[in-house]
Amino acid sequence: MRHYENLVIVKPTLTEEEIKNTIALVEEVITANGGEIVARDAMGMKKLAYPIEKNARGYFYVMYYKAAPAAIAEIERRFRINEEILRFVTMKYDTKREIAAWNGMVEKTKKPAAVAEKKEEVAS
Repeated sequence: MRHYENLVIVKPTLTEEEIKNTIALVEEVITANGGEIVARDAMGMKKLAYPIEKNARGYFYVMYYKAAPAAIAEIERRFRINEEILRFVTMKYDTKREIAAWNGMVEKTKKPAAVAEKKEEVAS
């Protein structure tokens, strides 16, 4: 199992529910191909550097996961045929230094969730 990161940009014209369904489908593609999602980061709607299919904005979503190298071809194929996805990029982390950086990014992603949970506990 290798370490991977996927950035997915979803069309901004979708409703909030459609975006959630698209993201759930993306995650299902990864887990169906033997991947294990370690962390997620919903970055929200952002302005694109240049228009893609006449869209100036997109919903950004990042996933950190572990998967077998053979599964990546199928995962990317399924991303390409999904019409709700404007762009995606898969990054592979191989060396010890890269894996250490991947672990650091996963920890940063998990910290805001832990802070939000503590705030909810205090408010209760």
